[in-house]
Order: sequence, then structure tokens, then C-alpha cells
Amino acid sequence: MPTAPLLVDAFSEAHIPEMLDWFSSLEALVQWGGPGLSFPLQAAQLEAMLVGTKGAEPERLMFAGVADGKLAGHAQVALDWANGVGRLARVAINPRMRGQGLAQPFLSEVTRRFFADPAFERLELNVYTFNEAAIRTYRSLGFYEEGVRRSSAKVGDARWDTAIYGMLRGEWADRTAAAQ
Repeated sequence: MPTAPLLVDAFSEAHIPEMLDWFSSLEALVQWGGPGLSFPLQAAQLEAMLVGTKGAEPERLMFAGVADGKLAGHAQVALDWANGVGRLARVAINPRMRGQGLAQPFLSEVTRRFFADPAFERLELNVYTFNEAAIRTYRSLGFYEEGVRRSSAKVGDARWDTAIYGMLRGEWADRTAAAQ
């Protein structure tokens, strides 16, 4: 376990070097970031994502979880301002820090920060159905499975199913109130 509490902040260029070795294969990179990324992960790919965090209505939010002064987690929320919907994506815990219970508190804070903006009513996510650890975490946060898109991603010669999970502002508020 980390000796210091997990701090959540905006992901920045300073975090990029710490993250470049998190994904040891094309499959691991696709599982994290989708099929549009090239392996190995390069700084330019993360820098391009950071560009989308600028402006009055950014296209995405990027979060860093830091424990003991090291990058422990990364998450993004793609923003659909017209519909008031965010899509939690590109969630990863530093491979050297997995199994320490960091994902749940990190994503809980990301979710809290997302719903702090009254412009958004829904937070959703896609997760490959074989990623049981992530699914347990999402369910523990209050996300509901809404369906499965069968054979939705092609990675090499394999086909992966994708489950969609969602949470509404009212569900988040009820869960938060019950926890207090």
C-alpha cells in the first residue's frame, strides 16, 4: 500500500514520462486506449490528448492519481456538452501499484469532479467484458450495466465484446447521500 493518500489532480505534461511504460503489448494498449493508438505508447499521443483539455468547453478532462509522489492512476472523461454526457475512458492504474486498492478511490473522485459540473446528467463507460477487475470497480462505484456490444473490437485476430455501463446524476447523488 502507498504510505501517502492518493491525490487527484489534472493530468499534465509532467506526468507523461511516468506513463510511457505502462502498456507492455499492443493488446494492453488497446485495452486502455482503444484501437486508434499505436504501440508503444509515445509522448506525442498523450500530448495530443492534452490539447483536447483546453478551452471553455473542452472535449475531454484528464486526471492523474498520485501516491507517494508517483503517478498511480490515469483517467479521462470525454465530454458531450450538447447532451450533458461524459464518457469515462482510458482508465489505468500504474502496473507497479496495482492490487493496492487505488482504483476505487481514484475513480470515485473523478466521478465526483465530473458531477460537480451541473451541465452533465450522465456518465458512461465502455469496458471489455473480460476485464473483470475493472467491472468490479465500476459496479462498486454505482455504475449499471446497460448492455453488451458483441464482437465490437478487432485486436489482431481476436474479437472482443464491449459492455456499456452508465450512471445518472440522481443515482450518484443518492449513493453519495447514503454514504454520509
